[in-house]
Amino acid sequence: MAKKNEKTNYKVVAENRRARYDFAIEDDIEAGIILMGSEVKSLRVGQSNIADSYASVDDGELWLTNAYIAPYERAMFSHEERRKRKLLVSRKELSRLWNATKREGMTLVPLVMYFNDRGLVKLKIATAKGKKNHDKRATEAARDWGRQKQRLLRHGE
Repeated sequence: MAKKNEKTNYKVVAENRRARYDFAIEDDIEAGIILMGSEVKSLRVGQSNIADSYASVDDGELWLTNAYIAPYERAMFSHEERRKRKLLVSRKELSRLWNATKREGMTLVPLVMYFNDRGLVKLKIATAKGKKNHDKRATEAARDWGRQKQRLLRHGE
């Protein structure tokens, strides 16, 4: 049997690492995003940040707000860095997200922006609830205890 060609186009462009610390993640979905050409070129270079951004459902559409994509210097027609960008999801997922935000009081937090195997830009969005300070401390204590437990098992002390 011949080996498959393992070259993939999968590349993480931006990651919101703080989201898992600040929010209790319930569920996540993959969404497409509508971008201009200069935005895609800037993402290929890796100049973006989604740490301060959020998603919301407005007028029956899903929007990504406050995501930063640096301007591409060699572009003839540049783009706004922090404009609202439309996200593409199915109607069923959109209604589920609307219910989660409006009825259950959840937040839509972007986790990762990446190029998938086909070279398309995708955004992983999570429905989440904000953590209180005591929840954050409990999570941190559990993580520290897990590290200590692994260290003890490794060294046999």
